[in-house]
Amino acid sequence: MIASAFPLLLLGFSLGIRHATDADHVIAVATIVSRVRSLGVALLIGAMWGLGHTVTLMLIGGGILLFGLVVPPHVGLAMELTVALMLIGLGAYHLLRIYRAVRRGEPQAQAAEHDDGHRHGVGWADRVFGGSRVYVSLRPLLIGVVHGVAGSAAVALLVLTTVHDPRWGLGYIALFGAGTIAGMMLITGMLAVPFAYTSARFGGMHRALGAAAALLSVGFGLFLAYDIGIGSGLFTANPQWTPG
Repeated sequence: MIASAFPLLLLGFSLGIRHATDADHVIAVATIVSRVRSLGVALLIGAMWGLGHTVTLMLIGGGILLFGLVVPPHVGLAMELTVALMLIGLGAYHLLRIYRAVRRGEPQAQAAEHDDGHRHGVGWADRVFGGSRVYVSLRPLLIGVVHGVAGSAAVALLVLTTVHDPRWGLGYIALFGAGTIAGMMLITGMLAVPFAYTSARFGGMHRALGAAAALLSVGFGLFLAYDIGIGSGLFTANPQWTPG
């Protein structure tokens, strides 16, 4: 039984890696990584995003698999809208940080961060909790949870079409989640390289990269919000929703 299910579980892990590369995922973590100068912190961000994503997938996806929960179109679209709003808020927050830092005449618009990951930022939370690994981990963890809420129905429905035993279905979701953790750690590691390099040598370019990541987050979030609210008819009586 295990041997016959192994290819399916391996597929789940592979698809999890692929899932980590979705545009909204990459844009969200890029906005956070834009403030990072340490590869270790960047990898931690990727791991915590993947962990938050996986926990939500297991909870909601498991409920769909084990108890036959049905996600109505309005609820499914609302869950996806939370991702759009989060992207807008995340990008706007980082743009505000850059603006405040520029007004104060700091050489770099991002919060300064030592190689050990400790932050000395312009926000009160950074100043108070910047030296805590828990604080550094909390934001990507919560972002991963939001992304997991939006994508859990699609993953569960994919499992239902291929796996008939709920136990193997949960195993599939767990390995899918492990794949997203591995994939996002790889992505955040690669994203950290240009930000770390420019932060140490080219302050102006570092500011520009950070602002570009924040603007992209706001722009893509607005696009998703329009597509979900207007294109898919979230606020109408008959919304059109295809989990994906």
